[in-house]
Amino acid sequence: MTVLSREELRLALSADPPLVEGIEIDVQLQTNGIDLRVERIQRLASPGLLGATDAVREPAAREDVPSDKDGWWDLHRGAYVITYREKVNLPRDLMALARPRSTLLRSGVEIHAAVWDAGYSGRGEGLMSVLNARGYRLQRGARVLQLVFFRLSTPAAEGYRGRYQGENPL
Repeated sequence: MTVLSREELRLALSADPPLVEGIEIDVQLQTNGIDLRVERIQRLASPGLLGATDAVREPAAREDVPSDKDGWWDLHRGAYVITYREKVNLPRDLMALARPRSTLLRSGVEIHAAVWDAGYSGRGEGLMSVLNARGYRLQRGARVLQLVFFRLSTPAAEGYRGRYQGENPL
């Protein structure tokens, strides 16, 4: 596997469909990846459930965290589910790993994400943990995460077909 360079990412952004839809290339295209922006924040409202088989699975219920008139969220210490603004379209020969922007880490905020599988398409979600006892202020549209893309040695015979395919359509 190799990490895609800025130049390879720029080409992939002009593909049909583009690797990532709805980005500001001059702002979000980085040397080793593409920044994603936060569109929605939700707090967990119930326990979740995961059994030994896929048939026994129930994500925690959620409720939206309201923002002020300027799109700012005042977040207290705790766990939140965030939805990204951009739609990601991974072809069968690419997968991605997500890392939080260092600005968040320096203020006591983490973002956790699963592997972005080859063939996945959708507006992904992540878990944001505010560890700072004084909380954190975040504005809708802020760049919070960088996706780093890896080319597989051979394309996946079958791309991602899980329950989150096509999640969070507009």
